[in-house]
Amino acid sequence: MKALVYTGPDDLELRDAETPVASPGEQLIKIDRVGICGSDMHAYLGHDERRPAPLILGHEAAGVIVGGPREGERVTVNPLVTNPESWACQEGRDNLCPDRQIISMPPREGAFAEYLAMPETNLITVPDHASLDHAALAEPLACGWHAVRLAKRALHDGGENTRALVLGGGAIGLGAALSLIAQGLSDVTLLEPNAPRRAAIAASAEFPLIDLPDLDQAGFFDLVIDGVGFKATRATASAHAKPGGVIMHIGLGQNTGGLDIRRMTLQEITFIGTYTYTAQDFSDTAQAIFDGRLGALDWTQTRPLSDGAGAITDIQAGTVAATKILLDPTAKEIKPQ
Repeated sequence: MKALVYTGPDDLELRDAETPVASPGEQLIKIDRVGICGSDMHAYLGHDERRPAPLILGHEAAGVIVGGPREGERVTVNPLVTNPESWACQEGRDNLCPDRQIISMPPREGAFAEYLAMPETNLITVPDHASLDHAALAEPLACGWHAVRLAKRALHDGGENTRALVLGGGAIGLGAALSLIAQGLSDVTLLEPNAPRRAAIAASAEFPLIDLPDLDQAGFFDLVIDGVGFKATRATASAHAKPGGVIMHIGLGQNTGGLDIRRMTLQEITFIGTYTYTAQDFSDTAQAIFDGRLGALDWTQTRPLSDGAGAITDIQAGTVAATKILLDPTAKEIKPQ
């Protein structure tokens, strides 16, 4: 099979790789769409020691089962493989499983490839009316869905009268904003400093979008969701969370800096880190996609798998208005010039 392989910092190569073989309890999937995530970009830049080269990246995937009684069934892939006997899985918090694995991190290769083998329990059937473009968004959208579910539990009124601010219009932040609305929180504002992306989202958004200068007039928010995770965004979250409010931290841009611990302590602001999603969150997110509760999901751009490196370069340069780039392993290969 063809696979896009991370071979070292700033280098992805389209190579021939062995087609995976499904073990008992697994299915072989022909990948139709796979999204580029921020974690893929961190690895590409050599900033993720958990993802050593050579490695097939990519974990936001949807495709079609090949072989067996489920031949031809369209599925979206939950990339987290867990141990159901662990304490976390027994408590329904499988995203915290101490034995968890995720595709695109050893020992599991990722989905920037034509084929992927996954446990049957990690596959959600995609109904006929839903596109695989949308189904491939289940993974990033589930991160926001999980964060909103935890936030509602932490808010003093359960989120009933919550004024929410989401930082970042990438797939994580946008997914959080859409999840807020889908879960019944209607007063949502999204902050996105990139003008082309802000305009692209605003074309179909059901909530206001603002730029950084607009925050001066925005006041405080009961809930701030940081979908970026940089020092600057944590500082913004610290400054604009209402006394007694909640900060949900999803993004993993930088490890340290930005939090105003003194203000958070004196004003009793709750800070909660959120990691991925549970299997139930993933299933609930997929169902919300299929039901249309997460909107039109018309903020993607599709490119051939062979253009993966070029897509990452364009994302880094800030020249992509689309919130998410999806790679298509079935598309015609782009030859280097």
